[in-house]
Amino acid sequence: MLTVLIDYESGNLHSAEKAFQRMAREVGGGEVIVSDRAEDVLRADRVVLPGDGAFPACAKALKGRENLFDALREVVEVKARPFMGICVGMQLMARVGHEYEETAGLGWIDGEVGRIQAEGLKVPHMGWNDLVIDHPHPVLDGIDSGRHAYFVHSYHMRVDAPEQLLAHVDYGQPVTAIVGRDTMIGTQFHPEKSQETGLRMIANFLSWAP
Repeated sequence: MLTVLIDYESGNLHSAEKAFQRMAREVGGGEVIVSDRAEDVLRADRVVLPGDGAFPACAKALKGRENLFDALREVVEVKARPFMGICVGMQLMARVGHEYEETAGLGWIDGEVGRIQAEGLKVPHMGWNDLVIDHPHPVLDGIDSGRHAYFVHSYHMRVDAPEQLLAHVDYGQPVTAIVGRDTMIGTQFHPEKSQETGLRMIANFLSWAP
């Protein structure tokens, strides 16, 4: 069993790598590696796409690695291997992003990424917030509404298909926290920085057999 965290030079992967490796040891989830090699992605049993920074820059960096981008699509769309997007990696699952300029996403979730509208509150939305679970999912087993997660972002996904919105938080408006469909799931927050809640999600993802 192999889980690959995709490295497309969009953020520091060290903390995510350590969290996934720790939980893989605890649940017998096999090997976890960080790689920018298409051949590693193609042989992966699970794939994780992290991301920090602006949507256009992350999209350009990912799509600029043609073999890697094609391998990601092959593994998720054709082979239907479990996939997790984190932060901007989750936002890239949308149809389109509107940060600085209109940028096409992967189109896996029926939604668009726009700036948080939180009158009287600071943007970026930074720190701990309480999850509100909208739909059950195997990766959310043991995680109830009210559990805390750690966010750092100014943009969020507006999901058009209600069944694909798995959880949100309240921050002047409902802010999308978790999306998913089929073998794909994405978290706006950083599970590797979200202590017990995040580690439980990672463990569930590593054990998930859709």
